[in-house]
Amino acid sequence: MPKIEPFKTSLEKGYTFKGDSLILGTGILDQQPVKGAQVKIPFKTLNRHGLIAGATGTGKTKTLQVIAEQLSLNGIPSVLMDLKGDLSGLAKAGQLNDHIAWRSDTVGVSYEPSPLPVELMSISQEKGVRLKATVSEFGPILIAQILDLNDSQRGIIALIFRYCDTHHLPLLDLRDLKRVLQFVLNEGKEEIAKEYGTVAAVSVNTIMRKIIELEQQGAEQFFGEKSFEVDDFLRTKDGKGVISIIRLTDIQNRPKLFSTFMLSLLSEIYETFPEIGDAEKPKLCLFIDEAHLVFNHSTRELIGKIETIIKLIRSKGVGIFFCTQSPMDVPDAVLGQLGLKVQHALRAFTAKDRKAITKTAENYPISDFYKTAEVLTAMGIGEALVTALNEKGIPTPLVHTLLRAPITRMDILELNEIDELTRESELVKKYNVELDRQSAFDLLEEKLSRAEAATEKARNTAPNKPARGRQPKPTSFIEEISKNTMVRQIGRTVFREITRNFMGVISGKKR
Repeated sequence: MPKIEPFKTSLEKGYTFKGDSLILGTGILDQQPVKGAQVKIPFKTLNRHGLIAGATGTGKTKTLQVIAEQLSLNGIPSVLMDLKGDLSGLAKAGQLNDHIAWRSDTVGVSYEPSPLPVELMSISQEKGVRLKATVSEFGPILIAQILDLNDSQRGIIALIFRYCDTHHLPLLDLRDLKRVLQFVLNEGKEEIAKEYGTVAAVSVNTIMRKIIELEQQGAEQFFGEKSFEVDDFLRTKDGKGVISIIRLTDIQNRPKLFSTFMLSLLSEIYETFPEIGDAEKPKLCLFIDEAHLVFNHSTRELIGKIETIIKLIRSKGVGIFFCTQSPMDVPDAVLGQLGLKVQHALRAFTAKDRKAITKTAENYPISDFYKTAEVLTAMGIGEALVTALNEKGIPTPLVHTLLRAPITRMDILELNEIDELTRESELVKKYNVELDRQSAFDLLEEKLSRAEAATEKARNTAPNKPARGRQPKPTSFIEEISKNTMVRQIGRTVFREITRNFMGVISGKKR
C-alpha cells in the first residue's frame, strides 16, 4: 500500500480548487484518518447533481445534513424531501461531545453548533406549509403519464384539457377532472362528438378508475389551490440559505403520490427558473431521500422525463441529489448524470448482496490506494467513499473519507418545537388558506341545473302552434357556459394566452 505522502499529494492535486468549496471530511488510509488530507466539493460543480448511497444505519442522513448545512451557511437554499422524518433537527443547534471534538479536530474544522433557518412543508396532513398545485397546471402530458395511460386514453385527456382551456373551465382538483369526464360521456356527448369526435366509453371508465386509485393514495390533498410558487424556495435569512424540509413521513406507502409530487416540482422549477449557465455556486439544491420510491413505481416514460429534466435543469443553477441504499436503485441513464458520489458502507449478507457490491464498485473511479469492493463492506458509520467533479468537470480521485459532524441537532424536533416553527412561518400564513372559487365541477353543475330548468319551463309554457317568423336558435350547452360573467373573468385572468411546455405544464402560470 502506498505511503501517506503520495496519498496526500494525490488528494491535494484532485481536491484543490480555485473557487469556494465545502469541506466534507478528511481522507482515510490503511483504516487511519489522515490529517491535512481534506476532501472538498467545489460549489461551482454542485449543479452537476449527486448521489448519497449506503446501507441503513451507515450515516447517509447525517451526510445529507452536513451538505445542507454547508450550503445554508454559504447562502444557498435547499429543499429536502424527508420521508423518514429525521431531518427537522436542522432548525436547532447541535451539542459538542468528545467524539465530535475528536472528529472535527481530525478533519481540520472548528465545531460551532448553530441552528439554521428551516421551513417545514407538507403535501398531506403533516404540520407546515401546504404545497399544492392544480390539475390544470400539471397539464395533459404529466397527468397522462402519472395515470399510466395508453395512447387512446392520452388522447382523451388532451381533449379534456383542450375543451376546458377553450371554454374557461378551471381544472383545479381531481373532482373537477372526474366531473368533466362524466360530462364527456353524458350531457356533453353530442357536442363533444361534433367538435372532437366520438369518445370511447371504455377508455373514459378506465381513466376514471385510475384517478380513483390516485385519490386513494391521498392525491386529493395535493391537487387544488392555493398553488405554491417555487420562487419561495429561494429565500435567505440573515445571509443563510433557508432549508425547506418537505415532511413526507405519512406517504411512505403511497409511492405514486410521492413520484407525482416530485416530478411536478422538478417540472415547475425547470420552467420557472431562468437560464444562468455554470455560476460560481448553485441557486438551489434538492435532496430526494428514499429515491428508490420514485424509480421503482414510475413508468419507463416517466423515468425518461426525469432523465431529461436532470440533464437540462443544471443550466438553471439547480443541483439534484438522490439518497438511496444502492446506486443500483437509480437507472443508469440518471446515474450517469450525477457528478458527486458519496458511497457509505454496504452489507454482504447474501450472494445477491455480494454481486451488488461488485457492480457498485464498478461505478467508481479505479484507485491506486483502495480495493473498492473490500472498502465498501469495511467502512464504519460516518465514513464514505467520495468522488466529485473538479472545476473542469473531471472526476476527482476516489477517497475513503472520515466525514465531518453536523453542527445542528442530530435528532428530530419535539412536537412543541414543530408547533413553534409553524406559528412563526410567513409561508404558512400565505398558503394554508382554504380557497373555494368556482371550478369546472361547480360551473358544469350550475349550468346543467339551469339548462334542465329552462327545458322544463319551455315544455310547460310552449304554445300549441309555433310562432310565425324566425325561430330562436337553440342555445348549446357550451354557449350557455360562455355567457357566465364569472367564467369570462376566469378566462381573462387564468387561461388567457395559455402556453404549455414540452412537459405539458403551464409555463408562466398566473395566480
